[in-house]
Amino acid sequence: MKLGIHAYAWCSLWSNETLDLIDKVSDFGMDFIEIPLMRLDLFDAEAVKDRLDRVGLKAVTSTVLLGDTDITSDDENIRRKGTQYLKDCVKATSDIGARSFSGVIYSQHVKQAAGRPGEDDWRRSAECLKEVAVYAKDPGVDIGLEPVNRYETYLVNTCEQALKLKRMIGEDNVKIHLDAYHMNIEEKSFYDATKMAGADLMHYHLCENDRGIPGTGLVNWDDIFKALAEMQYRGNAALESFVDVTDNMNTWVWRQLAPSGDALLEEGSRFIRNMMRKYGL
Repeated sequence: MKLGIHAYAWCSLWSNETLDLIDKVSDFGMDFIEIPLMRLDLFDAEAVKDRLDRVGLKAVTSTVLLGDTDITSDDENIRRKGTQYLKDCVKATSDIGARSFSGVIYSQHVKQAAGRPGEDDWRRSAECLKEVAVYAKDPGVDIGLEPVNRYETYLVNTCEQALKLKRMIGEDNVKIHLDAYHMNIEEKSFYDATKMAGADLMHYHLCENDRGIPGTGLVNWDDIFKALAEMQYRGNAALESFVDVTDNMNTWVWRQLAPSGDALLEEGSRFIRNMMRKYGL
């Protein structure tokens, strides 16, 4: 299993001003950095790739859809804009030499829905994501659907629902991205949900129930790692926390979740690596 960390552990906005985080993550001996693509206008792919290559670090990318890029919208123009945004994210991912792009890419993050999603919501999402997945095949980028909790999306809250959407999309480069923080709210079992993802699992956010340092809260880490070991998981897994409130997306960071990003990385990675050794990962 490859272990990394999300850049938002230190910053709330990615730009060339945060390129030094690549060096920091490399110096800590991590396998990769997860880079947010919320602001493509500030994303300098050439500079990112140059820094990654210089230190010998890999990267993955992620994002969430907002109101003006909601591919479940009944407004065709918004759906078209959202589809193009996701394609642009795929290109940005490929341009830095990465092969994994995921997140809340199936509907607006924190959409104020009036009721449960209907067939049209699922269909619109699947149709747009199929177009994105087909586009992503040529550069060899996998697309990951990340289930998140009921307060952040009305569409995909569980692994089972992510697999439903994957089947509707019908493309083999569409995968599953699980997150322990959201699973703690929505799933009945960390073990069962992880096993359900099976060979489609491409990325795992190793988050504590409060998004603080892994191993200090309520998440059943043994259930997660037992499942990953049985699956012989060799994909990516990242520590994810947020340092601050940002206008890029809702993070709800009303208090300090860890003493610092460095402390989160040091203590969290130590705990996760111990779990990896315990379960032969």
